[in-house]
Amino acid sequence: MFVDLHCHILPGVDDGARTVDDSIYMARTAVSEGISHILCTPHYNNGHYTNKKEDIIEEVAKLQRVLDHHRIPLTLFEGQEVRISDDLFDRMNNGDILFADLKDKYLMVEFPTTVVPEYSEAMLLELCRKGHTPIIVHPERNNVFLERPRKLQPFVNMGCLTQITNGSYLGQFGKKIQKASQKMIKYNYAHMLSSDAHNISSRGFYTRAAYDKLEKEFGSEKRQRFEQITKDIVNGDNVVVEPITNNKKIWVFY
Repeated sequence: MFVDLHCHILPGVDDGARTVDDSIYMARTAVSEGISHILCTPHYNNGHYTNKKEDIIEEVAKLQRVLDHHRIPLTLFEGQEVRISDDLFDRMNNGDILFADLKDKYLMVEFPTTVVPEYSEAMLLELCRKGHTPIIVHPERNNVFLERPRKLQPFVNMGCLTQITNGSYLGQFGKKIQKASQKMIKYNYAHMLSSDAHNISSRGFYTRAAYDKLEKEFGSEKRQRFEQITKDIVNGDNVVVEPITNNKKIWVFY
């Protein structure tokens, strides 16, 4: 059974599920994909949505009761997709931030689509020094990392993890993003797959297909490692990753 670490299944809180019925439909689809646990990650502080910690905890509990009522065998966890900002530490100190685990070890961090802010490296390094592990979500869909993936290296070297979107790996965001996803996975710049599902039509789960492709291209050992990492993260356990393989040729996509 899979753990999905990135999903917008909570109803009416961001650009994901709009209604409870949408959430139920997504939950049933997730179960059919083999997903047993979902980390709910509504957008936080991305310029459109706030979704503070206490609100998310309440919304997750409400939706879990609905799923239990409908006997949908899916367990929800509270989390956020946290947009990086220069006041992130203030927001953490104010108690607005949810980590991916109860030990406050892993933090799902999103960069803007077009840039990597200048302060990012210093900020994430400080997070690592404080005992946290940033998880950079969908780096393959950030224009900077897409064009120059080697810019991920200092983040991975300092201890950050990265998460590739299932749809990116399957080609649903275009061939260039798919190619970047494959290279990041192959050379250990990426450490896990997750859905980033927003609905069941244009932004679905595609979990089983992505993991089957991963095993076909990179073998069962890498698949098992990716699956184990997602479980270790929600448990707050230490993860084991393979070191980056440096090869200048890997960044020539065309």
